[in-house]
Amino acid sequence: MLSPERHRHHRHPSPPQPPPPPHHPPQPSHVVATIENLPAEGGSGGGRSGISAPSSSVRQRIRKVLNRDLLLSVALGQVLSLLICGIGLTSKYLSEDFHANTPVFQSFLNYILLFLVYTTTLAVRQGEENLLAILKRRWWKYMILGIIDIEANYLVVKAYQYTTLTSVQLLDCFVIPVVILLSWFFLLVRYKAVHFIGIVVCILGMGCMAGADVLVGRQQGAGENKLIGDLLVLGGATLYGISNVCEEYIVRNLSRVEFLGMIGLFGSFFSGIQLAIMEHKELLKVPWDWQIGLLYVGFSACMFGLYSFMPVVIKKTSATAVNLSLLTADLYSLFCGLFLFHYKFSGLYLLSFFTILVGLILYSSTSTYVAQDPRVYKQFRNPSGPVVDLPATSQMEPSVTYTSLGQETEEEPHVRVA
Repeated sequence: MLSPERHRHHRHPSPPQPPPPPHHPPQPSHVVATIENLPAEGGSGGGRSGISAPSSSVRQRIRKVLNRDLLLSVALGQVLSLLICGIGLTSKYLSEDFHANTPVFQSFLNYILLFLVYTTTLAVRQGEENLLAILKRRWWKYMILGIIDIEANYLVVKAYQYTTLTSVQLLDCFVIPVVILLSWFFLLVRYKAVHFIGIVVCILGMGCMAGADVLVGRQQGAGENKLIGDLLVLGGATLYGISNVCEEYIVRNLSRVEFLGMIGLFGSFFSGIQLAIMEHKELLKVPWDWQIGLLYVGFSACMFGLYSFMPVVIKKTSATAVNLSLLTADLYSLFCGLFLFHYKFSGLYLLSFFTILVGLILYSSTSTYVAQDPRVYKQFRNPSGPVVDLPATSQMEPSVTYTSLGQETEEEPHVRVA
């Protein structure tokens, strides 16, 4: 028996209706889809998920900042600082315990090692990477760079005879603005606000260490002609900055072996001349024995390791990041001096150390980028990101390439225009 509803349809048929469209869940527009469209972890909006969402977001942000590459870059920078600490300790023993004041001879030993390892490597290569081929194209540039590197080391060491340790530590930070300016104008590196905040935090940590030195009375140095000493430090820091920026350019665009081989060639030549003119009498006064020989070997090993390893770290990070990392070298020397030389301890030293590390993490947490201009500078390739070919347009737009160690491009929401 038909129900009244079906009976009415049977007696009075209506025109056929089109079938209703299939129901699809609403999809967010690709153009406006952002992180806000994503559901919160642990379910929809209320209850305990709403409470855990902020803490989960904080954890994700911390994991994003403290990623593996960032921690690796910080660790590599601290390896360089430890090598500088070894250089400082061996130099202190040589000058104070054995009265061997031979900074030029010590640098000469390092350049000889670079020559024996890297210059000979270039000599046996074939083609355009051969030593003679490089000298034909760029010999005068590497000659200038070698002289800059030699005199940078000499000026800073010489400054200790005229000014105090605190002045050297503070004024040596002048290398950081030098590197930033040279990177901006010649490498076309562009910085963000967080980079400048990180740099300021690092310099504040360095000032905290200098203040601690004053409080505990650790102001070594005669300081009799402080102006000359301060000018020597500023000159050495400027030359260090020029050398570091040139090194970054060479290791990114040419090769690490070429840079070290040319520095070994011209550094050993010109430092040998400087040694013969300025330090031959001091070298004759050295009371040679096995202990002094061991200290020279230790110094040369640390110096050779620093020169060999620094291009690797600069290529992975940047010259600015490396110089920020090296600010902790004085603190490592101080911590060793607490046991070896019975330095006085202050809690400000620990505060200074962690302040510099925080500033370094802030600097490394966000990407810098390179404003590309093929007329001025060759393109930096970012190996971690895909290369996208953009269609040619009638209007030229500035192009940038991000060169951070971070993983920003992988974690950002994908926005696509249909």
